[in-house]
Amino acid sequence: MGATDGGLIAMLGLPGGWEWVIILLIVVLLFGGSKIAGVGKSTGKAIREFKDELSGPDGDKPAAPAPDADATSGQSTTS
Repeated sequence: MGATDGGLIAMLGLPGGWEWVIILLIVVLLFGGSKIAGVGKSTGKAIREFKDELSGPDGDKPAAPAPDADATSGQSTTS
């Protein structure tokens, strides 16, 4: 059985089309819209926190180097 003939999907019996709509309606009826919205909100917050932790405490921005005192004064220290 080849990977491109769709036989695997037919064997597993995965839902498609209207079946997904019916499943979605059943989930909304069971949990209610506000509960689903809360789950979405908390999932988004968790993803944002995870990304923040991956980027480190200072984010992706490297620390700016301190300006050189000689370069900012316009005067050279060599005589």
